[in-house]
Formats: sequence, structure tokens, C-alpha cells
Amino acid sequence: MVSKQPLLRRIVIAFVLMTFCVSGFFSLSIVAVVHFIEENLVSQELDEELLGVLQHDLANGLPPRLDSRTQFFATDMPRYAVPDRFIKAEEGFSESVDDTDAFYVFKRSINGQGYFLVQEQHEFEERETALYHAVLAGFVLSVILAWILGLWLARRIVAPVVRLANQVRHRDQLHHLAPDIAPDYADDEVGHLAKAFDSTLGQLRNSLEREQLFTSDVSHELRTPLMVINSSCELLDVATNLDPRQLEKVERIKRATDEMSSLVQTFLLLARSTSNQSIEGGSATLAVVAQEQGARWGAMIREKGLLFEMVDEGADETRYNLTFLRTVMSNLLRNALHYTESGGVRLRLMADGFCVEDSGIGIPLEQHEKMFQPFVRGQQARGEGLGLGLSLVKRICFHEGWRVSVRSREPSGSEFRVFLRDAG
Repeated sequence: MVSKQPLLRRIVIAFVLMTFCVSGFFSLSIVAVVHFIEENLVSQELDEELLGVLQHDLANGLPPRLDSRTQFFATDMPRYAVPDRFIKAEEGFSESVDDTDAFYVFKRSINGQGYFLVQEQHEFEERETALYHAVLAGFVLSVILAWILGLWLARRIVAPVVRLANQVRHRDQLHHLAPDIAPDYADDEVGHLAKAFDSTLGQLRNSLEREQLFTSDVSHELRTPLMVINSSCELLDVATNLDPRQLEKVERIKRATDEMSSLVQTFLLLARSTSNQSIEGGSATLAVVAQEQGARWGAMIREKGLLFEMVDEGADETRYNLTFLRTVMSNLLRNALHYTESGGVRLRLMADGFCVEDSGIGIPLEQHEKMFQPFVRGQQARGEGLGLGLSLVKRICFHEGWRVSVRSREPSGSEFRVFLRDAG
């Protein structure tokens, strides 16, 4: 699993852990060497000294010739009786330490008798304790210094990465006049990262430029023929020599032209991707847009033999982007018309948004989220669409900070609700 710790912290932790392991190894090595020297060299010295006492001093009837720190005891010599604290000492070298005294004890057994050489080592024990304290203090100090040095080095190492991140975050990199970042860095890993960013950013700029040119061309090139078609339909509409069927066809062409003009405006606004809620494309309240779309789609819903109802449950007077709100409501009403064969469609206006209810075939629960993906249509697809209507609704809601949800109705049908305010 990849660590999610900040890079600077990971460098400091690695530096401290390395110092902890290395310093700890050397500290333990010092303790082990001191213990080894103490046990082997002192043991060898006491063994030789005890043999000298037994073979030379006592064998010649002389008292043991020892320094003031060393004493001789023997189990078979009352003159050199063994103190109780040493009587149970193990064979060979051992230590006897209490709160006030510390002794080296060396025991040798000959013919069932025990001979002891005891050397006072209180001063050495103090020095040994001081050495251990010094080793421990050095270990702790090395870890603290490693943390301080590691933090300083980590900041030096991470500084170019932080600088690169700040440049990427705060500069308008998508602007064509923005200079490349890579020349500001050395030919190292950070420099290579900056070069990769410049290369990717160049491709993104080219792609964005092509998209902007495309949307601009589409918006300008399509508006002219759409205006021509629309004006032609108006001329045909006032003509007196058209029968009702022909007038119906003209009206259908006019509705399709108006819808296409609205979609062109919608796609153009989405392509510009402004973060604020712009009034470009007009603004209107929810009630005004509902009246417009209710009149338009209500007639077609009734022509299909369905009931249409619009209920105002307290729509507020907030003004929203007319193009976006019109497109969202139009797509949801069209969707309800296509997938409802009996019953009716209801448009409910509320204080925080609106809701489109139908008594159609409904949407299975497992497809609720998929229905908002591009090119996804219901299992019983209706109409001539490509499955982009709900996807467009989702994109507009995301762009404007709205929220759209769907749920099934009983016994059949669906409910699409759009939250225009307080969308969490």
C-alpha cells in the first residue's frame, strides 16, 4: 500500500529510522564489547592470580600475596572462611553486586574443595555505569540531531518540488503566453517532471484551443441557418394556402429549430466552463421557465392521451440561468413523454427546485446512476435520442452547483428531482 504521508515527513522519518538503527547497533556493540572484555580479561586475570596463590603462596606456607582490593577464601581453611554471600557462587567467573558493594568472584574447585578469589570492583562498576549512561545519551542525542538534520535536508530536497507545485497551482498555465516551467530547474528528477508537465500542458492547450474554435465555429455557423429556418417557418405559418396537416409539420419544424438553437446555446455555455453562475444566455425564475415548458410539453403530452399537471408548491423568486434551466426541464419533460404510455406527467415546483413525475415504465434501481452516463438508454428505449439527454442534465447541474436525483414511484413510473438551492 502506497504511503499517503507528505514527502517531507517521509524523508525525515526515513532519516531518523536509519540513524536509530545505525546508532542503536553501535551502542549495543559498545555495551557488548565492554561486557566481553570485563568477563574474559578479568576472568583470565583472576584465574592466573588464584593459581599463583594455590601453587606458590599456600604451597610454601606463605599467606596469599594480594593487593588491597583482592581477598582469598577457601572452604577447607577456617582462617580463610568463605562469607555467606559468596558460598553459592558458580564455578568460574561471576559477579556479586548489591546496593553498596560490587565484587568480581572467581571460584575453582579442587578435590571437592572450593577456592575463591574475590576482587572489589565498585570503582569499575561506577565507571561502567557512567559509560553506559554516556552511550545512552549519545544514542538519544544522535536521534534528535538526525531529526533536526533530516528536517533541514528534507526541506532543501523538497523545496524544488514545493516550488513546482506552487507554480502549477497559482499560475495561469492554460494561458498561451505563460512561459515554460522546465528552464527554471536543473537537469534532475524535478526538472524532468517540469518538462513532462510542460509537454502535457502543451497538448492540453492545443486540445483546448481546438475545442474553443470548434464551439465558436459551431455557435456562429449554426445560428445563421437556424435563423433562416425559423424565419421561413414563420412565413409559412402565416400563409393561407396550407392545410392543417401541413401547418402541423411547419410547427414541428419550428419546435425542432427552437430546440436546436437552445441546445447550441447550452453547449456553448458549457464549453466555456465558467465557475460562477453567469447570466449569459438570459435569466429567469423557476415559475417563468415552468410556465414556458409546461405550455410547450403539456400540449404534446395531452396529444398523446396523457394527463399533464403543473403544481406550484412555493417556487421562490430566485433568478437562474435561463438557458440551463430551460434545457434541464425540457429534457426531463421529454423523457417523461417518451416513456409514459398511460396515466400522466406532473411538474411540481418547490422552494428548493422542481420535480418531474411520470407513470411510465420506470427505471430499475440498479440503473438509476447509469442513466446519467452518456449514450445510456433504458431497456425499453423510446424516441430517436442517443441517450445524451440525462447526461446533459447531469453536466448542467454539476456546472451550476445543482443536484439531480431519480427514484422509482409506485406502482410504476419515475421521479426526477432537481435541487436548485442547498444542494449538498
